Amino acid sequence: MMKRVPVLALLLWICLLFYVGIWIFLSGFLLVKVEVNRSSSCKDELFSKHDSSHTEHFCWSEPRFKRAVILVIDALRFDFARFDPEIKDPRPFQNKLGVLSEVVASRPAHARLYPFRADAPTTTMQRIKGFTTGSLPTFVDVCSNFGTNAIQEDNLIHQLGQNGKRVVFMGDDTWENLFPNQFHRSLPFPSFIVKDLHTVDNGILQHLYSTVESSDWDVVIAHFLGVDHCGHRYGPDHQAMADKLTQMDQVIRSVIERLQNDTLLVVLGDHGMTDTGDHGGDSQKETDAALFLYSPSALFTAGQEKALQEVVPQIDLVPTLAQLLGIPIPYSNIGKVMVELFALGSPEDQSAQERRQAEALWINAKQVNRYLDTYSLANKDLSPVILAHLKDTFLLAAAEYKALFGGPLAGGPEHSSRVQALIAIFQQYLNQVRETCQASWARFHPLRMAAGIAVLAAACALCFITSDFADVVSASYRRLLWIPIVCGAVAGGGVALWQFVTRSEVDVLSSLGMAALVSQLSFFWNFCRGKATRVFASEPSDLLNAAADSAQQRPALMSPSVPLVIFFLRCASLFTDSYVVAEGRVATFLLSTLAIYIPVQLNWAGRLLLPFEAQKSTPPCLPPQPSTPAASSSYKKESLTLLGCTGFLVVSLYASHSFHGCRDEQGGCEPSAFLTPLSGLRDIQLRNFRYLLSVSSVIAWVCLVRKWMRHYGNMNSKSPAVLVARFGLPLVAMFVCLYWAMSSAPYEGFGNLQEVVKLALLVFPRAVYVLFGLGVTVVCWDPLTVFLKTRKEPATSLLPPTYRASTGVSLQAELQHLIPHIYQRMRKSLRAGEREGTGREDDGQPTVEAYGLGTVYSAPLLLVLAQLGLVLAMLHPEGLMLSFMLLLLQACAILHMHSAATSLSTPGSRAGCFSVSWSAVLMWGLAATQFFYSTGHLPTFASIQWNSAFVGLSEVHAGHLAPALLVTLNTFSSQILFAVSCPLLLLWPLVCETTKAGKRGRRAGEGEDGEEAVMEMRLRENPDRFSTALLQLGARYLFIHGAQLLASVCAAAILRRHLMVWKIFAPKFIFEASGFAVTSVCVLLGLALVMRVDSAVSDWFKRLIPDHSR
Repeated sequence: MMKRVPVLALLLWICLLFYVGIWIFLSGFLLVKVEVNRSSSCKDELFSKHDSSHTEHFCWSEPRFKRAVILVIDALRFDFARFDPEIKDPRPFQNKLGVLSEVVASRPAHARLYPFRADAPTTTMQRIKGFTTGSLPTFVDVCSNFGTNAIQEDNLIHQLGQNGKRVVFMGDDTWENLFPNQFHRSLPFPSFIVKDLHTVDNGILQHLYSTVESSDWDVVIAHFLGVDHCGHRYGPDHQAMADKLTQMDQVIRSVIERLQNDTLLVVLGDHGMTDTGDHGGDSQKETDAALFLYSPSALFTAGQEKALQEVVPQIDLVPTLAQLLGIPIPYSNIGKVMVELFALGSPEDQSAQERRQAEALWINAKQVNRYLDTYSLANKDLSPVILAHLKDTFLLAAAEYKALFGGPLAGGPEHSSRVQALIAIFQQYLNQVRETCQASWARFHPLRMAAGIAVLAAACALCFITSDFADVVSASYRRLLWIPIVCGAVAGGGVALWQFVTRSEVDVLSSLGMAALVSQLSFFWNFCRGKATRVFASEPSDLLNAAADSAQQRPALMSPSVPLVIFFLRCASLFTDSYVVAEGRVATFLLSTLAIYIPVQLNWAGRLLLPFEAQKSTPPCLPPQPSTPAASSSYKKESLTLLGCTGFLVVSLYASHSFHGCRDEQGGCEPSAFLTPLSGLRDIQLRNFRYLLSVSSVIAWVCLVRKWMRHYGNMNSKSPAVLVARFGLPLVAMFVCLYWAMSSAPYEGFGNLQEVVKLALLVFPRAVYVLFGLGVTVVCWDPLTVFLKTRKEPATSLLPPTYRASTGVSLQAELQHLIPHIYQRMRKSLRAGEREGTGREDDGQPTVEAYGLGTVYSAPLLLVLAQLGLVLAMLHPEGLMLSFMLLLLQACAILHMHSAATSLSTPGSRAGCFSVSWSAVLMWGLAATQFFYSTGHLPTFASIQWNSAFVGLSEVHAGHLAPALLVTLNTFSSQILFAVSCPLLLLWPLVCETTKAGKRGRRAGEGEDGEEAVMEMRLRENPDRFSTALLQLGARYLFIHGAQLLASVCAAAILRRHLMVWKIFAPKFIFEASGFAVTSVCVLLGLALVMRVDSAVSDWFKRLIPDHSR
């Protein structure tokens, strides 16, 4: 009897281990916060409405400055800007920006140079968000409009525009993406070409000076990229860096000469760089940039210029600039104003200076308190205890401010000391808020990252052992499954109990991590100390390819040396940004290489072109192949099938590139025209042609599946599953085509029928969802597509009872699908039943004709896949149905290659019909990756096809579960289809047995005990080996994807300070982790469907054959 529950339980446990590892790593790597999409206004009151004695607002009536020039020098590290005269032999990046120190020394009341500290991640986009919003942007920002790269939080650019300020931008085009249509005038330049040191900077210089000299602006922002690009290309210690810093020195001098008294100059670096020129991490050289402030009018009062220069957090610039320019502080700001810029007046009037500073801090603190109140309602990641403490501090400071400045102005030493104490309280409050948010949002957690990697690595090792020693594991479920689960549960529960007793709260993550590690260690310990130790010593792993004599005993296809190399090349490519960018073509190349390797390897072994003696090493599950003309012909046919499928697969793989999308990093790349929805095409004839292509692909999809089922006799039964194939599948296809027809034209083209069209756009997809749900339910309830017929035959008949594929095929086709072996046994059982009952009548003998039993497992699986593929295609642009059709043909080519290669290779002790080679599993996994790109998807958030979230749903709907599910189905369609269809790798060689046995079935005199092709019924004869084969297949497929996930995780962790970590490696890791989660679930569902069919077959045989005859 098949061990269904233990197999699924073991694979589910392995998947859970991967999930725990992903979760632990995510908690240490991803920096998450929720965006609050509210805006500040000058009309926002500082005091409650019922407090009529106070009328102050968030904006001052007289701003300190009317205009500002902001020069962003990308990657301007603080030591680049500092001038040290004691350095006699400066390095290329030292003492080149002399203008900053000269101005500070000569005009101390007008200029100041600060260390400007950024928060991790130190990447340009995140830093721009930081010093324009005043918040701590992280890699994953959960906001309402998640389909765009634009900043959704309130920010300085938005406030400047809302308050009538004309903002002119020039430089890095990242600003244009973050702030679309928000500039009075914009001159963006491409920023990704790192090797180009001068295009962006020279483009800015062509317009900067003339713009500053004009009057048609209030704020000028110029973002220079030369220093950053020089660091990436050469590093800071290069002459090119000296030249670029010298150029920036001249730029600053020229701008200073052109400033007017009402203008503030801000020169800043968004981040620093390491000694290799990289950035993205949190080292001091990466976080410490420079901030230079200057104005022709005095910025500081006398005596302040000698004060110590403290480090300025980057987000502190936001409230400072907002109040200096007279605009509201952005709503989500948590920065603190630089109070020394607000101490105006003569040194003798200290009370006025203190009042001004206290007022600036009060506005700042009120805004931060309001933000904390709003954020704490939306998200619970900030500690309630700390929030309560911060609230008490703010209320204390607010009460003191009202007491000091709510009535007539007072003076005296006591009043001054109270004001100074109030200023200190405000500063303490704002510092504590920033530290609290930093601790929650903007730090890596190396220990958790390492723990997550350890759990994932152990899960990969456990998965490999399970796949390579499936027979050992399947014989020891108690020792290798249930005991580790119990040990892990006890360890995790013990940690949770200890935490609850000592701290009155439970950290679920640490408990799960401990449970995972203990259960994995228990598995390894039990595996090593049991029979597995002797098996490991006597039988080397298939993947290790350790000994030559063992390799000779394996089938040619089972030797994993080249597949192993290809697989590790695949994993190694995830550590290189250029390969991740070009992963679609890399996957195509690797898959093509592996496909070509299979016939080359067989030919090298002398098994492709010439027949070989199969009698000496035929596995017990396959019939012998005698050296006869018929056998030679069959052998030749297998070889031609392998070569033909290989050629078709390679050609189709490169043809699928016509459906690829383009990343921002791929300059000159044009995305596929098939990614454009039909409604976006203006040419009506082209639109109609594209629609006909899509409809033709849908029809071909349905016809191919139905023809396959009819060919193998699975369409003769009247079972519910067959009704789904006859009527449900065509209905799904029809509604998909109708939906595309309705969505292909704009509403305006339907005139008065717009409301009907809107209704149809909801009804047709929902009909597809309902039909798919009903179809899957029916197939799971009664998955058999077998038609059984009993009739009478003359006793003298010499022909054995035949399995007839279909009544509509020729006699030769019927003879090619003989399964006499199993039905001779059924006939004997029926005979025995009649002898014990009524006996024979009219000297006849009962004969059984069965339709579809040879593909009893694969037919329901294909039926579900056919419906699922149409649903997933509906969620994509219409033109991609051609890509789905190409997927079907490529999958068939891989399956036929696998079947032919299995037949041609010399079987070894572990080969045959109960094992799937690593080559086949790796091809299946690479095909899933390749098709991900062939449907226009990319591992970037900008490439997610968000329109799929509304297929069959109104744009205004309650909840996010349904849209999220639809987007997931759209994004990971490839992983879903290949994971669910994974059992076909085990079933397909058995299905193709009929071709090899067809002519031999016609030989007269074949005895009842002769070995004929029984197709998938061979699995029923060995239920233990069947369950072991399913376990091995599932574990191998999970290992392939788990190892890729582990490589992606390690790449993100090791390269977390790389320039492209948040643009390339982190998104790739997120997509890889999400893809693994989807893949693992679908693999379990596919295997569970096969096991459900096996259970139904067992019940069918019990009903067919009496208990006393079995």
